[in-house]
Amino acid sequence: MEAGAGTPLLDFFRRNAVDRDIRLMAAQCTLGLRPYEQQGILELLVDDPDAEVADAARTNLRARTGAADAGGETPAASVEDPAEEAAGDEGRTALERIAAMSPAQRLALAMRGTREERTILVRDANKIVAVAVLSSPKITDSEVENVAKMANVSEDVLRIIGQTRAWMKNYAIVSALTRNPKTPVAVSLNMLPRLLEKDVKALTTDRNIPEVLRLAARRKLVPIK
Repeated sequence: MEAGAGTPLLDFFRRNAVDRDIRLMAAQCTLGLRPYEQQGILELLVDDPDAEVADAARTNLRARTGAADAGGETPAASVEDPAEEAAGDEGRTALERIAAMSPAQRLALAMRGTREERTILVRDANKIVAVAVLSSPKITDSEVENVAKMANVSEDVLRIIGQTRAWMKNYAIVSALTRNPKTPVAVSLNMLPRLLEKDVKALTTDRNIPEVLRLAARRKLVPIK
């Protein structure tokens, strides 16, 4: 697999937008990532400017490569299952359980948790946790549409949705993302030509979106001759 290709989580690492402590945990294979994402992130981190991160990535990449060459299984990440961590906490709400978790546990839960847990975690203050929700194999188009409507999520989350080709085939997601005032303007402008006329017209009077988007919508309805 080509390093840095393919998923929101990998793209986040590729943009060097990950805090040092999370990079180190990823290099140490302690985040519970899916195998191909772990592989891609290790390939990126071998050149990390932090020596400890780079050394850990090289060590684990060699171990994984050696296991694959020998025909064995790739060493598993040493991360506690968030479902097991939550055992015995039936009396606590999902929000309370998540608040008590470490970043690594929240990231693992973002990948393997329930829809309710993903809805909470996509708004996590730790951006890498929020982005991990978009990499979950369980996430559905209807969930992504709901996220695209949220004005309390990271711009990175909205930008990733707008850059994911599969989700951009869903008109409901495109429309929701364009109407979201938190969506980066460059993303919204890029999607404007794809909107139906009635939705473009609605943007011209929407005071919640950036003025530049309202003006672009007006120009689209009344082209300059």
